[in-house]
Amino acid sequence: MEEQLAQVIASAQVTNTFFAETYYFLSIPLMMLIHVGFLSYEMGATRVKNVLSSGIKNLLAFSFTIVAWYLFGWWFYWALPTGFTGSEGYMAISGIAYANAIALPWGDSAQYMGPNAGDHASGVFWGAFALFAATTASIMSGALIERVQTVGFVICAIVLGTAAWGIAAAWGWHADGWLVTQWGYHDFGAAGLVHAVAGFFALGVLMKLGPRVGKFNADGSANHIAGHNMMATVIGLMLIIVGFFGFLMACIILPGEGWSWYGEHATTIYGTPMTLSALGFNVVMAVAGGIIGAWIFTKDPFWMMSGALAGIISVAAGLDIYFPAHVFIIATVAGIIIKPCADWLEARGIDDAVGAVTIHGTIGLFGLLVLGIFGSGYPALAAFAPEGTATISFLGQLVGAVVMFLLGFVPGYIVATVLSAAGMLRVPDAVQIKGLDPVKVPAQAFPEGMASPGSDN
Repeated sequence: MEEQLAQVIASAQVTNTFFAETYYFLSIPLMMLIHVGFLSYEMGATRVKNVLSSGIKNLLAFSFTIVAWYLFGWWFYWALPTGFTGSEGYMAISGIAYANAIALPWGDSAQYMGPNAGDHASGVFWGAFALFAATTASIMSGALIERVQTVGFVICAIVLGTAAWGIAAAWGWHADGWLVTQWGYHDFGAAGLVHAVAGFFALGVLMKLGPRVGKFNADGSANHIAGHNMMATVIGLMLIIVGFFGFLMACIILPGEGWSWYGEHATTIYGTPMTLSALGFNVVMAVAGGIIGAWIFTKDPFWMMSGALAGIISVAAGLDIYFPAHVFIIATVAGIIIKPCADWLEARGIDDAVGAVTIHGTIGLFGLLVLGIFGSGYPALAAFAPEGTATISFLGQLVGAVVMFLLGFVPGYIVATVLSAAGMLRVPDAVQIKGLDPVKVPAQAFPEGMASPGSDN
């Protein structure tokens, strides 16, 4: 009887581990839909003469960020939760030595890579985190369309997707992260860690990149530069929403041998309780609230679908805490404010072609601060956390918001300054006028005669 019971338990553990492995593995192709969406979104938002160059930029951002995450980014996440001291956290899973052993593509870490029947976790966890990193680059990409040089953009994407996002995740999305243990920072769905960091990195680049030719008049007033295909843009935004389900399911730590440090229940990255049921309620409510809010203010399908994205981002930090009514109210407010916030930025000479700074950056910070109000007093870490660990508070979320802003904006501005000085950031005005595709791409997006090179199309 005991032998049979042991076999049943062993079989159940194998099944549970395989289910968990499959769960995370499937989150990866779902997150790939985010990049399908960004590709359609940006190519539709550009003029005919720049369609293929925008597509190339997206493909390269994805590819180079994945490789850079393999070489450097994973190491940042494991090495720096406690800052730059390399000290061990209370879970004894951080520090330079551990990072060297698990996250470098050579030496001791080789045991975690390739075919290894004893390791069910590393590859699929790495894949999910790599897709998070690639998402940051895609967020930035849309803001810069039609005037950024390809190589300069790729360099920006690598810095954002490895160092900026990797350090942000180490500090605020790790149970040893100093923002979590000392300030009670909470960001379940990465509103600050991914969205705000990427949005404000884009702002730093935009301040050095400058506007597209023809965007602003001599008196400072702005002209609307429409993309060539609103349908592709709106469909792309909806695909991003679909991909978000994979993004958010990858934010859950499932129970099971080798998969959870937190016991037998599903949790957030912080070890606090979480269920798929919460996502089922809250994500769709966030989409609905964001669309309704943007419709109330604009009646514009582009801003309505952008409102859906803003709705999710506005509640992402607290999807594990909020009730659906909270979510709907917060997301509706986010949908209402995105267009005025984008207009405010444009009035100050910033040409953000798709509103990425507002939708991801501003709304990301908004979501962090709102959680500081509604989630105040909620445990920042699981019950096993050391005595004195901070709980969620408005002050802690404010500190986290400031850190996320700086981790995005400062490296973005510095990298863009260096690239601009080297002549590697902005496409010359004459090339912008003619079109990037006729000058730089050995292919044609549409049948001959649909667009004339050098026109405003």
